[in-house]
Formats: sequence, structure tokens, C-alpha cells
Amino acid sequence: MSDAALTADEIRQVFLDLMVERGHAVVPRAPLIPKDDPTTLFTGSGMQPLLPYLLGAEHPAGRRVTDSQTCLRVQDIEEVGDNRHTTFFEMLGNWSFGDYFKQEQITQVWTFLTDRVGLDPARIYVSCFSGDAAHGIAKDAESAAIWSGLFDAAGVSADQVDVGTEEHASEVGTHGARIAFYSKKNWWCRGGKAEDMPVGEPGGPDTEIFYLFPHVEHDLAFGAHCHQNCDCGRFIELGNSVFMEYRRTEDGFEPLPQKNVDYGGGLARIAAAAMDSPDVFRIGLLWPIIEKIEELSGKRYEDETVAMRVIADHLRGATFLAVDGVQPSNKTQGYVMRRLIRRALRFAFDLGLEDDFLPQIIPTIARIYDAHYPEVAEHAEVVQRVLAKEEKAFRRTLRKGLRELGSYRTTGLTGRELFTLYDTFGFPVELSTEEARRQDISLSENWQAEFDREMAAQRARSQQSTPLHV
Repeated sequence: MSDAALTADEIRQVFLDLMVERGHAVVPRAPLIPKDDPTTLFTGSGMQPLLPYLLGAEHPAGRRVTDSQTCLRVQDIEEVGDNRHTTFFEMLGNWSFGDYFKQEQITQVWTFLTDRVGLDPARIYVSCFSGDAAHGIAKDAESAAIWSGLFDAAGVSADQVDVGTEEHASEVGTHGARIAFYSKKNWWCRGGKAEDMPVGEPGGPDTEIFYLFPHVEHDLAFGAHCHQNCDCGRFIELGNSVFMEYRRTEDGFEPLPQKNVDYGGGLARIAAAAMDSPDVFRIGLLWPIIEKIEELSGKRYEDETVAMRVIADHLRGATFLAVDGVQPSNKTQGYVMRRLIRRALRFAFDLGLEDDFLPQIIPTIARIYDAHYPEVAEHAEVVQRVLAKEEKAFRRTLRKGLRELGSYRTTGLTGRELFTLYDTFGFPVELSTEEARRQDISLSENWQAEFDREMAAQRARSQQSTPLHV
């Protein structure tokens, strides 16, 4: 770890300053709850609030904008605990609405990472789009050529390999190639693959940037099949530039009226790379939370790594949800917030952290974000009350549920029993199944279908019940 490494706060400011130098207007973050977008529960990327402008509407700030957007992606919730996944994160972003394109974008990202942040060019690897013949979309040789020129100028070899699918790359590896061409992994749209791209929405090829960590926390052995997109932890994706130039139609794809750039860079991962640490939880946006958990629990991060990572990430996410007006509930965004809080409490239970634990973390989170997101400190007391109420309600449920769940160690769990844990003991099914895996309790093959049937039957009974008149 370098003493001269920029902090996450400094990296955020360096990025915004560079973008302003390049003619971008800084826009404020959008709330975690999307406005006028019923297709998704949360803001999961910087481009979501800017979708109308990528489709051609005029942005009031002009054709070049930049920000640092708070995001929440709960699809990664069970991945949290490793060295790089979080549900809540900040995405540094810049956009060109039909102004500049690949050459200027790739060059300014390179300047940001190597010149302003100070990352070693020899440890940067990239990927590009290998093309989609079925949809008439060509291989992105232009981006690869731009990258190749930048690597050559830095004295770094820029050999290329076309691996096609991610699955094929896992079988053959990239053998250390600096630029790797992938198919579906380097096509960006909200649907994921080109064939799943929602009709009417924009998308296009992207180029992704990775940083090489020769030594990771588990000291894994890397063989010939390692590649930029594998899950071993050796390569960590720092961000990607999407070149949005297509719109999905009922019949296929058509060019957008303007060629757009959409860049998203993970602030935490870039800060970790600057520190030469593959552990994103050691950056200044997360480490003070870990230290507070160590203080309250009397235990060390090195001994309770997974639990402390989960608690730090989930409470930070729940805090920003509360700041943006979400309350724990059994529906939509409130249910996700409740799940984050309860999962954090489950891991806190393992650390021996008892009542009134959650509110003690909030002042630390507020201090971390005071300079850039003062709204966290402004709402700190409200957040503390919300979390304290949820903690008190779930503590009793947690103890009862864990005790009851432990009684199934020898028999295993079916969907009906999972429903009983939910209906009688208030134990969420996601927590039950995760806990079963932790305790090596078997789950019946069709547990999900059984659980769904029990839930549907309960709803039917509720609808048929005679309402009380008061």
C-alpha cells in the first residue's frame, strides 16, 4: 500500500475536476429510488436517470455531463463477503450526448486512471466487443486500436485475443493477453444480452477496464484458464465505457440519432487499486465502519472478515435508503431495505453484538460522507430511529428462528417447513435458505415450488376471510 495513494474522496474529486476540464457539467446524484421508472426498484447505474438524454432529449446542462452516482444492486447480496462485491456503491460517470465518441472517451479514462490516480499501466487490462453477426453488429476493432496505441505509448505490450463467449474463455483462458474480445459480456443494455434488450431502449458495445492483482486474499493458484472476466479475484473490473449507438426495435436494431458515451467507474474498486489492495473494504469509505464494528464487538477483522464486510455494506446501503425516504416494510423497496438490515443483524449475532447495535454505526457513516453527501448527517437522527425500531422488532424473531431452524439439521427442510418458519416465526425465506446452507442443512429439491404453493394458499385464505366491522 502506497502512502501517497489517493483516498476515495480525493479520487472522486480528481475525476470530477478532470471532467470539468474537458467541458462537462457536474450534476447532482439522483435518489436511490428511480423517478418515473417503474421497470426497476433502485438506481443501479449512473445512466438510469439519464436515459431520456441518451435517446435524444436535450439535457439542460448541455451535451457533456458528469457525476458520482450512488447505486444499489441487490442481485449481488449473497456475493457480499468476498473482497470486491458490495450492494451499495458509488459510480463515477461521464456522458456525451452525441458530442464525442470512442477516441476522446478512451483517452480521457486512460488519463484519469494512469495520470491522475497513478495506476500502473502494466497492470491494466481491457476487453472489447467481438461482434454479433446475427444482429449485424461489427467487431469493435476501433476501441481495441485506441487501447493498443495507449499501451504502446506507455511501453506496455498490447497483444490481443478473441475468446468469444465468457464460457469459452473459462475453458481456454486468455494467456495474459492485454486486450480480450468477448461477445455478450461486452454488449451493454438494461436487458443484458442483445436479444434481451428492451424494445425502445438504447445499448451498444462497451469496453471494460480491469486491474491485475497478483496476490489476492485467498492466495489462489491461477492457471492458464484465467481471464479478465473470471471470478477468481485476480482481475477486478474498474469500470466500462458504453458506446450507445443502437436502439432496439421490434424488428432488430436501428442506429440512434446520435452516438453517445456512457462511462461508469466503480469508485471503491479504483480506490482499492490505488492502494494496491484487492480488498475494497479497506478504503476510506468502508474501513472506518469496519473499525467501529471491531470496537463494538471486541473482535478483529482478520478473524471475522465475512461478517464485518456484510454488516458494513448492508448498513451503509440501508442508511442511504433511509436518507432517500425508504422505510422498512414487506413490500418493494422497503422489503429490500428490511432484508439488508436483517441480514446485517444475522451476522452481528455471530459477533455477539446485542441490542442497540445498529444506531451506533450511523454517526460513522455520516462522518465518512459529510463532505460530499451532507444529507446523510442531516438525516442521521431519523436513520438511527428507523434502524433501532427495526432492530428491536427483529431481535426476538432472529433468536426464535435460528433455534427452530437448527432443529432441522438431521431431517432437512422442505418448502412447507420454510413457509412455517416465515409464517409462524417471521423468518424471511431468503435468510432461512442462506442459513440452511451455512449450517449444511439440506433443502428439498422442489422447496421453492412448495413454498410458493403455501404462500398462495395463505393469500387465498386471507381474501376469503370475513372482514371485521368496527
